[in-house]
Amino acid sequence: MRTADHAEGPGHRHDHRRLGRELGLFDTDPLIGAGLPYWLPDGATVRHTLEEYIRAEERRAGYRHVYSPVLGKRELYEISGHWSHYSEDMFPPMDLGAEQVVLRPSLCPHHAVIYRSRSRSYRELPLRMAELGGMYRSELSGVLGGLTRVRAIQLNDAHIFCTLDQVAREAGAALEMIRRAYEALGITPARHRLSLPGPGGKYVAAPELWERSTALLTEVLDRSGLPYESAEGEAAFYGPKIDVQVADGAGRESTLSTVQIDFHQPERFGLHYVGADGARHRPVMVHRSIIGSVERAVALLLEQHGGAFPGWLAPTQLMVLPVSAAELPNAEALARRCAERGLRAEVAGPERGTLGARVRESRLVPYQAVIGGREAAGDLVALRLRDGRRVGPLPAEDALGRIAALTDAHSAALWEDTAS
Repeated sequence: MRTADHAEGPGHRHDHRRLGRELGLFDTDPLIGAGLPYWLPDGATVRHTLEEYIRAEERRAGYRHVYSPVLGKRELYEISGHWSHYSEDMFPPMDLGAEQVVLRPSLCPHHAVIYRSRSRSYRELPLRMAELGGMYRSELSGVLGGLTRVRAIQLNDAHIFCTLDQVAREAGAALEMIRRAYEALGITPARHRLSLPGPGGKYVAAPELWERSTALLTEVLDRSGLPYESAEGEAAFYGPKIDVQVADGAGRESTLSTVQIDFHQPERFGLHYVGADGARHRPVMVHRSIIGSVERAVALLLEQHGGAFPGWLAPTQLMVLPVSAAELPNAEALARRCAERGLRAEVAGPERGTLGARVRESRLVPYQAVIGGREAAGDLVALRLRDGRRVGPLPAEDALGRIAALTDAHSAALWEDTAS
């Protein structure tokens, strides 16, 4: 899948590159190379939590997960059409004896090969195949920046193999998954776009298939009730797509999520299923990405939230603040109880400064649990919420239970039903 990119500048308040380094989430090093960021422990926690969220959502929606290699023979991409339409964005082939292999620019050819690994029946369709997989783009050094323009990409990708009469329903369900994910992540889309081919582009020459794909996606958008705009020149080389556009803190727009209809690759790979009539039929391939690349999703979250991630996604969810050294054992015990509940907690003791200084240092953490003498004696916690509200003192088990309920539900709220 291809998504549109944008150039980045450092001027806006929530620049994700600055925040990523200040918060210890990711960094780069010239020895590793431009466009190849590495993830630090807190960043890896955010990334892992985001990946597990989307995998769980996909499982609930009937997707089956696969793994496929990040390399493929050049012939694979010649069949898919990437080599003739997209080779300028691919890394050069590597010679392995008499063969040439390429770092993949997309996951769809691999999934097409997995689909055709055995005979398929109409009873299996729609077959929803998902993967959080690596892919590579040969971006020029001058356009690389932070997490939004990188050379190594971890993509939340999926391909639905279905009959023609299932396409609109599957594409519509993908749009609904995107809506729910944005709600959990606290993301507001800038707009929805129907991306069409434009003059002079490298597109597959199949006018009838383009017309059918465009008509189907238009039907899906019209049924959804979402306002949308059409844009020429933004389609993938093999078909039109629905792009969900997002904007960073400076108002620059990019594509995060996509839904695409593809008649081209099923034909190129000779995909088929056996219908109820016993004859072979060609499936349609629906490409969809709910959160796009993990890199771009984290960049957007940083810029939209300024590092104040939704509670379920925050690298540290609860900061435990003992007032003095006397309460330190109680604070450490509370952190252990958090771990048993699956909550990410850290203790910031008096060695890190005054209580006020520690509160300020933890301002991006969703919950702060202050433990003084009264709280330690009664197994209580006094909670400070990131938005300034104070709750309690409450019994520790009650407080942890309420927090866990919200984080387990991937709620964007910090407390009960009140939006954060």
